[in-house]
Amino acid sequence: MKAMEYVIGLRDADRAKPALAGGKGANLGALSEMPGIHVPDGFCITTRAFQRVAGQSAQLSALLEQLAALTVHDLAEIARLGAEIRYLIEETAIAGDIVDEIILSLAALGEEDAYAVRSSATAEDLPGASFAGQQDSFLNVTGPDAILAHVRKCWASLFTDRAISYRIRHGFDHRKVHLAVVVQKMVLAEASGVMFTADPVSGNRKVVAVDAVAGLGEALVGGLVNAEHYKVRGDEVIRTHGEVQVLTDAQIAELAQTGREIEQHFGMPQDIEWCLAQGQFYIVQSRPITTLFPIPETEDAGYRVYLSVGHQQMMTDAIKPLGISVWQMTALRPMYTAGGRLFVDVTDELASPIRREMLMNLAGKSDPLVKDALTTLLERGDVVQTPPEEESPAPVKAPAPHNYQAMLGYDPGIVPDLIARSQASIANLKQQIQGLSGQELIDFITSHSRSHRQEMAGSRSFGVLMTGINAAAWINDNMKEWLGETNAADTLAQSVPGNVTSEMGLALLDVADVVRDNPQVVSFLQNTDEGFSPNDLAGLPGGAAAKQAIEDFLDRYGMRCAGEIDITKTRWAEKPAMLVPLILGNVRNFPPGAGKAKFEEGMRQAVSKEKELTDRLLQLPDGHAKAAELQRMARLVRHYAGYREYPKYDMVSHYFIYKQALLREAQRLVNAGILSEKEDLYYLTLEETGEAGRTGKTDHALINQRKEAFNGFERLTPPRVLTSDGEVLNGRFRRDGLPQGAIVGLPVSTGIVEGRARVILNMAEADLEEGDILVTTFTDPSWTPLFVSIKGLVTQVGGLMTHGAVIAREYGLPAVVGIDDVTTLIRDGQRIRVNGTEGYVEVVPTNT
Repeated sequence: MKAMEYVIGLRDADRAKPALAGGKGANLGALSEMPGIHVPDGFCITTRAFQRVAGQSAQLSALLEQLAALTVHDLAEIARLGAEIRYLIEETAIAGDIVDEIILSLAALGEEDAYAVRSSATAEDLPGASFAGQQDSFLNVTGPDAILAHVRKCWASLFTDRAISYRIRHGFDHRKVHLAVVVQKMVLAEASGVMFTADPVSGNRKVVAVDAVAGLGEALVGGLVNAEHYKVRGDEVIRTHGEVQVLTDAQIAELAQTGREIEQHFGMPQDIEWCLAQGQFYIVQSRPITTLFPIPETEDAGYRVYLSVGHQQMMTDAIKPLGISVWQMTALRPMYTAGGRLFVDVTDELASPIRREMLMNLAGKSDPLVKDALTTLLERGDVVQTPPEEESPAPVKAPAPHNYQAMLGYDPGIVPDLIARSQASIANLKQQIQGLSGQELIDFITSHSRSHRQEMAGSRSFGVLMTGINAAAWINDNMKEWLGETNAADTLAQSVPGNVTSEMGLALLDVADVVRDNPQVVSFLQNTDEGFSPNDLAGLPGGAAAKQAIEDFLDRYGMRCAGEIDITKTRWAEKPAMLVPLILGNVRNFPPGAGKAKFEEGMRQAVSKEKELTDRLLQLPDGHAKAAELQRMARLVRHYAGYREYPKYDMVSHYFIYKQALLREAQRLVNAGILSEKEDLYYLTLEETGEAGRTGKTDHALINQRKEAFNGFERLTPPRVLTSDGEVLNGRFRRDGLPQGAIVGLPVSTGIVEGRARVILNMAEADLEEGDILVTTFTDPSWTPLFVSIKGLVTQVGGLMTHGAVIAREYGLPAVVGIDDVTTLIRDGQRIRVNGTEGYVEVVPTNT
């Protein structure tokens, strides 16, 4: 008998791989060959059949070309082109030889039986993108004619609106995605449902979650019926929801064991569809769970607890491998990688009574959501805690722990001295790194960064940071107790001198003053492109002054950018065009001299608040002593709080010099044929970069693999707290007495303000008017120039001492942070009220 060209048996689908059988077909083929796993009989119409039908139509090729040019925002065009393509496919006859193979395969199984006809795309059930439910499948199809018609429907479903949009969003080329069709005998199911071999809600890899309904499970998958829910942890079966017992505990345990075997076979947690017939479980689909956040890579055995570094650094985006390796090198403690993010292991701190108290106190001050998540773990007994009498003393040679209670005296010379030392270090680094390449460069960066890290983390610098924080905390605590005044330090901290980040925002207002005076410069900037350089202004009337103003700004702040803790991110100095919208926004929204005026107004409010508090304290018993202590603390806040932003400025200044040298090395490797392009360096670690220069070769396949993985990491949302079981904990605010409908967060800058919400996810797309309220995921120092235009701040990520909070207080902006999913809870353009004193946001009803 002649071998079939377009149809293969399910057992052959695994060996055919997804390119022929599609994701679903290949996975079912693999399951068919697993001992003890039962898969309904069937066959697979391979992608060759689809490609032959599609390749015969010039009209279809033309429509696909049009589709390739669309974005996810082109909804009308997606609908129009999708409908045309579907109609064309469904009306195209299937070639006779393909029909013959399908009929022969049906005859072998039984033509009159009922079948499931199921789509199986090549971009489906993949580790990075499941495409779950994007293409159509059909149940209870009987007879050859009906099956052939539904095969065409499956092919056409590759171009539903949802499937097209999903591919665009995930970067798949419509012209390179093909569809196979799986035809399987229907099973007369007594019960069916879905099973996740890791809890899809918490992410816990030790928990199997099962949903079950009586009969067929299509209504469950489609969300049409309520299921009975079970969770299995170890040998324990927990029923979490449901009135009718669909499965016995023994059946649930058996199903969970089957799920674990399938997970082990595929090497990752699985989303499995199953059914039960005549006491036998059948598996009808298995695909990777693509929404789980990865577990940190570490050699430590046993149960571990990790905290997100990104939440503390106000940058939760994925970081490329070079950025991760540089950050790990400059960090003060070991950091572990997961999903393109960094985490620290705090298991030992939680186990130790002394260190646990320090950690929980610090978490409570900086991010109450982290404290709440850790409290949950401790109350559940998940962390083995060491009794105080059994705690080992610290090793004699261990470095002295930081003094988080530091309260330095007033010393006008300490901050200028720290800054002078930093500037000298930057100047020396520029000289020392010149001319270095290859392994010598890598060794220098490694050595220099470690020594500088120790210098910047010294007790003097840390003491200044903590004095500013602790003095503000003293003011807030005591003014609340003595006067009933909430967050009084917020006003006292406005316009503190020496805050390099808030000064940056005001400095860009000064740049706008120069630009504003020259209409031709403004016009040029309004029409410039991504390749803008300050040199482009030189020939315009007033252009020389504008050029100088922008270059002066870049000399001081050009090393900054969004996501600046990732050394691979493009800096303002590398792409000055990123500043143009900010400059034009300042030109449009502010009068001349706004920078100086804003700073002076902040100082006036701070002085006025100190006088008001002092006068009120003098009316109290022992008022003179209380007023004197307030004045001492206010002086410490105003003298030391500005330094809070400087260590990060110092770090990114050093990073930029490292980066410039590394890019010179990347160009050398490109010239030598070792790298394909300079940006490939971003997907190597520092150690691998040195090895590439030393050996004259690199692993291009590894670089491409990391690029693909990074694309997947960008779609993940990192948790605040993560365990080695994969459990995600983000904590929750526990406060009562708030207005109905209030969106609860952490108050970090006092005041109440109402205005238009501008939901902005990318700083480059900001289009703000004075008086808007910025709503975003996070803000790092590069967002500061936007703060001069807004009157309130709401973020998803943040804590009391993170960047957005510090600058909001200095600029006098009411701010609430730490609101999960805030960029979806609040819509762009809505009118909202931000209560930065009590910590909540309200959507203001519109009059209709």
